[in-house]
Parts: sequence; C-alpha cells; structure tokens
Amino acid sequence: MALGIWPTLDPALVEPPAFLSTDPERVDETFTRCGRGRGHACVVDGDTFKLGQRKVRIIGIDAPEVQGACAEEVRLAEESTRKLQALLNQGPFEMVGRFDEMQDRYGRDLRIVRRVLPGGGYQSIADDMRASGLAHRYLGRKRSWC
Repeated sequence: MALGIWPTLDPALVEPPAFLSTDPERVDETFTRCGRGRGHACVVDGDTFKLGQRKVRIIGIDAPEVQGACAEEVRLAEESTRKLQALLNQGPFEMVGRFDEMQDRYGRDLRIVRRVLPGGGYQSIADDMRASGLAHRYLGRKRSWC
C-alpha cells in the first residue's frame, strides 16, 4: 500500500526519510551461498539474500542475474554474489524497511541494509556494491550487463 508520497517511484529506488522507516532490525549471522542444505542465512545473488524463510532485496541496487543473458553477465553475477556475501560477513548490520512498501512484487522484503559505524554513522551495503562496480543503481528497470 503506497502512501502517495512517491507515486511514480518504485520503492526499491530510494531510501525513505526516518519518519517513513521501520525500526532497525539487527542481523548478526554468518552467510553462506544459497543452495541445497544451506538456507538459513545465505546469499542468493548480488542484491538478494535469505534469512530463514524471508528473502530480502536490498533497496537501491540491481545486480547481474545468475541466469544471465550472456556469459559476461553470468561471470559478473558470480563475482557480485561473492562480494555481497563478503560484505554481509564483515559483521553485524541492520535492516530498515519502508512503511509505504514493505515487499516487492515477488514477495521479497525490501530493506535498506547498512552497517552502523563506531562514530555513529552508517555504511550502506548498496553503496559498497555500486562502488565495486558489481551493482547498478536501480532505476525501476533492469540494465544490460552484456
């Protein structure tokens, strides 16, 4: 249910102001790659991970698809998945949702994923993924990796 504040924007595009955000959810897990027998805390690809039965899509990024359209996308998807796994395994982080749209059309929880820094600021996992070149800023549609 949209609140009408960003009527033309996909909720996966922008981080909401604090008054439109859920309380932070702290996560302190060791992440593996998703696969047979490995599913409690695991990484699906470069923008999605699982916590128990929940799939979480990181707000603001789009990573290459594992079942990519070309060999280069498949290669980048593998790299992107490994990068996200490494970032999530650097230590505890928190997730914050948007009140106006908690899930995407695929039923994934949409969350800002950030690490709290010792000085009190935050380090965005989405920013780290974009800086690595292994994720694009998500602008409402997929861009080619081929």
